[in-house]
Amino acid sequence: MNGLWLADRTLSLKSDLPIPDLTPGKAIVKVLRAGVCNTDLELTRGYYPYSGILGHEFVGVVTEGPIEWLNKRIVGEINASCGQCDFCKRGVKTHCTDRTVLGIVNHNGAFAEYLSLPIDNLHVVPDEVSTDTATFTEPLAAALEILEQISITPNHRVIVIGDGKLGQLVAQAIATTGCDLLAIGRHSSKLKLLEHCGIAVGFADAIQSRSYDIAIECTGNLEGFAIALDALKPRGTLVMKSTYAGKLSLDASRIVVDELQLIGSRCGPFAPALALLAQQKVQVLPMIQARFPLVDGLAAFDRASVKGTLKVLLDINN
Repeated sequence: MNGLWLADRTLSLKSDLPIPDLTPGKAIVKVLRAGVCNTDLELTRGYYPYSGILGHEFVGVVTEGPIEWLNKRIVGEINASCGQCDFCKRGVKTHCTDRTVLGIVNHNGAFAEYLSLPIDNLHVVPDEVSTDTATFTEPLAAALEILEQISITPNHRVIVIGDGKLGQLVAQAIATTGCDLLAIGRHSSKLKLLEHCGIAVGFADAIQSRSYDIAIECTGNLEGFAIALDALKPRGTLVMKSTYAGKLSLDASRIVVDELQLIGSRCGPFAPALALLAQQKVQVLPMIQARFPLVDGLAAFDRASVKGTLKVLLDINN
């Protein structure tokens, strides 16, 4: 089968990759659509020493597996857990000590014609959700993880730093709480997408220092982190949502003196994400800026790497 293969930081299109074998407890999925994520880009830059097929944001159809799953249009959670470790027994499968991660850690991903995932990871896509829309399930779920980790109410002042792919989804997810929300970015065109969703937007100079209960950092860079930290009032919470490829330096004294909470956040719940998409409470299609067939996958990565690009999709099997 065709697929995008990463080895030694070099991405290549291969046409002779084996279709995965069906094993107990798993399904074989024919991939329809996949999205290029910042994590995919960072992996090509050496963020993590992964070799294999990239890709973890996808929609597909089950072609092999239990009969009740055959021909179902699905999305899939990316962490394949062991089910036996302490984290799995506590229901925290995303921190399984022996997990593989689709397209990221020891598990061939979605930028290929077929993939394999445990049945327990699959979620049926509602009929009213288009395949393009459903491709955003995984990153939207990651955004919703914030609401699993902290309570956000209409009484909270919240600021989201970053207007890129992740910031767009995080801002829309947080807006569902009814909080006093401000989304900060650098690009008028991207901020207008959020403004059309009824979200207050602005540039960095719109921030009132030390006045927000919660700051959510979605840029993955030092400047974004510094802006988020400065925005927080004492006893505020800073959520780090983006992939950080490098190292941060921070004012630890500020965190101690102001009794700030610092929370890391990554994967999240798929069912609420699909529900929001089905209810059209989150708008994702305006984020799609380019699409390529799988055979032009290298060009898709080139496009996704252009600064300011939102979502690039791969059409894998039509």
